[in-house]
Amino acid sequence: MESVLVVAIASVILGALIAVLFFGSYFRKRTSEVQSMAKAEPQDPIRNPKSNHPAAKKNHPKSQASDKNQNKRHHPLDLNTLKGHGDAVTGLCFSSDGRSLATACADGVIRVFKLDDASSKSFKFLRINLPAGGHPTAVAFADDASSIVVACYHLSGSSLYMYGEEKQKDQQGKLPLPSIKWDHHHIHEKRAVLTISGATATYGTADGSAVIASCSEGTDIILWHGKTGRNLGHVDTNQLKNHMAAVSPNGRFLAAAAFTADVKVWEIVYQKDGSVKEVSRVMQLKGHKSAVTWLCFSPNSEKIITASKDGSIRVWNINVRYHLDEDPKTLKVFPIPLCDSGGNPLHYDRLSLCPEGKILAASHGSTLQWLCAETGNVLDTAEKAHEGDITCISWAPKAITVGERHAMVLATSGDDKKVKLWEAPKSQSL
Repeated sequence: MESVLVVAIASVILGALIAVLFFGSYFRKRTSEVQSMAKAEPQDPIRNPKSNHPAAKKNHPKSQASDKNQNKRHHPLDLNTLKGHGDAVTGLCFSSDGRSLATACADGVIRVFKLDDASSKSFKFLRINLPAGGHPTAVAFADDASSIVVACYHLSGSSLYMYGEEKQKDQQGKLPLPSIKWDHHHIHEKRAVLTISGATATYGTADGSAVIASCSEGTDIILWHGKTGRNLGHVDTNQLKNHMAAVSPNGRFLAAAAFTADVKVWEIVYQKDGSVKEVSRVMQLKGHKSAVTWLCFSPNSEKIITASKDGSIRVWNINVRYHLDEDPKTLKVFPIPLCDSGGNPLHYDRLSLCPEGKILAASHGSTLQWLCAETGNVLDTAEKAHEGDITCISWAPKAITVGERHAMVLATSGDDKKVKLWEAPKSQSL
């Protein structure tokens, strides 16, 4: 019993000593801080020292807010952001009048935004829910803003759907949601569709119908009639795997960027009644030293611009007499003005030429650039245009409304669930 009492008394004494040492050290520290603060305080009998502290407390949050606003400041060409997507946006496409923008999202929804004013704070959009289990990979308008072709990937393979608006109103006087007008399943031997490219066929005896090219991740490309879904032809690049394919604006040519350095070009031959007779290979673009990652046509369908992993951009003249064995010519070669941290040249993932043919938009990862199509000079750069990789870029086919003016507008989509609208650099920069 006595031993327990001795231990208890010893514990109390020891605790008291520790407390004395701790509080003694604390008070000495506080006294030292007060003295140092007093020495640093300016001796000004006119100013009231007490009034300085509230001011200091007010200034600190303001500076933080300023830094926050600085970080949120958009790029000068950044016009707007279309939010509301539930997952990565895998594709986008403008309607022929530029007033509608369709987006394909990995959440299984196609959204068609009405761009009455690209600077608006909110946008009305039409929501199209795809069949369950389908993941949209690409989207394109068919004949007009009321018909949309969507590529979806299912576990069983790829499908194409064409959605069209109903012209008859329901009992409440409203137009029902677009319905499926035609569909095709298990296309491209069940491989995924990488890109869809559409154009209005106006060349030669074409009847003005929309032609749609679906490019698989394999080596095959299929042409479809936009309104009926009829298969118009099939080509094979024979280059291990495709990167993308595009139809020229007038519906005459089909070109593909694939695994190799060469680009193959086919002509879509039309019959007198406007129907497609055949799709025949007519030329090959040779000059790059490595794989071509992307290509786009000029507005007049007479040139092709290609980007390659060899770090260069090439401008080709395809308006040649190929039936007389005249080869397409390289008009210009530009170095791609991007390098990694080690100084090694990078390549572009996407290209899009503005309708006027003067500004080339290009992307790599999350970086977006605008180049002069004549000189290759960089007009502007947005290094983090999206918070993830850019998945698609496309110019509106004509100037659209931005506030009280009209401007050329570029749309970009990304893995960050966003679609952004960008204004073209000023013309005097050219």
